[in-house]
Amino acid sequence: MKLVYVFDAYCGWSHGFTATLREVTSRRPDLSVEVVSGGLFTGPRRVPIREFGYVQGANAKIAELTGAEFGSAYEGLIADGSFVMDSEAAARGVAAVRQVAPDRAAELAAALQHAFYVDGLSLSEAATYRTVAQTAGLDADAVVAAFEAPEAQTAARADFRRAARLGVTGFPTLLAVDGDSVTPLAHGHATADEVAERLAAR
Repeated sequence: MKLVYVFDAYCGWSHGFTATLREVTSRRPDLSVEVVSGGLFTGPRRVPIREFGYVQGANAKIAELTGAEFGSAYEGLIADGSFVMDSEAAARGVAAVRQVAPDRAAELAAALQHAFYVDGLSLSEAATYRTVAQTAGLDADAVVAAFEAPEAQTAARADFRRAARLGVTGFPTLLAVDGDSVTPLAHGHATADEVAERLAAR
């Protein structure tokens, strides 16, 4: 059995789920975690962030429920309103860090969300992945090369298809997968204790 974490790096609720996922994985080091990117902001949804009028209200609720931090640099992006969240670019970045450090995929997914939601860095820019890689002690040149390679786009689109095949319609979603058996453990918000109870009951 393994855990499959389907998230979007530009999803505030996924950012809020970071602490729960960290706690779940620390309690169950025996379970590997597959990280799959969803496609929240693709196609016609790739528009300036000002088009999503609910963002600030949602972030306040996420912070209240989960304790997640939203940094001043990110708040500056919201205030300006022109930033475009591109989930395909973010998924390419997730694929890049996953390729370089597959056993740290969940940790690095959280690091990418921290880069955006706290540091206000674009997940469409190679420089962001260089910064995240250096902070994580990874080969920054290898991560940037992987992000810029054509294979990253292929991997991103494969992730979107995998999320759809798993029946995921919202992010974050945490699943327990054992062969053909798929058990939902969390959708949106859940505590580590709630996830543990669902794992035990499966």
